[in-house]
Amino acid sequence: MPKMIEVEIDSVRVSLTNQQRIVILKQIHEERYLPIWIGLYEAEAITIALQDIQVARPQTHDLLKILIQSVNARLERVEVISLSDDVFYGNLIIDIDGEKRQVDCRPSDALALAARMQAPIMVSEDVMSQAGIVPEEDMTELDAEEHQEQDAPAYQEQNLEVFESFLKNFDTDGEEPDEDEEDKDED
Repeated sequence: MPKMIEVEIDSVRVSLTNQQRIVILKQIHEERYLPIWIGLYEAEAITIALQDIQVARPQTHDLLKILIQSVNARLERVEVISLSDDVFYGNLIIDIDGEKRQVDCRPSDALALAARMQAPIMVSEDVMSQAGIVPEEDMTELDAEEHQEQDAPAYQEQNLEVFESFLKNFDTDGEEPDEDEEDKDED
């Protein structure tokens, strides 16, 4: 069995470039993230579970939860086990009377079910190595201050020129300037 890393659902986001949905998994106790592109309906199903929104009728993932519970089974965990050709693969690990069963599924469905059943989410180390993201460290405060000081004079001069130009052409009477006056200002 490959080494598995526990993660949690950090957020469900919308890509600004193409409006597709992305679920962001965050490694527990680390600043490493795994983005997984998912469908609109799966994103909605995960969001409904995370925000504990009550719906009038059970959705598909609610039905799966009820089915698992009705046969006295337990969702032990969900897994994201591999990544091949930009497709993630997952499993449900279900305990039925002490016997563990592995059920192949899409990670988006597994995550929607895990969110409903408070089941642990595990990702293989191989998948995290291939697709995981570690954010770059922020600049230290000292670096930020030095950067600000270097940029400040040019930025201030540019802003003052725009302001001076605005004031020069500003008419307090609300009248349009004569064309001759405008030409004088441009000379």
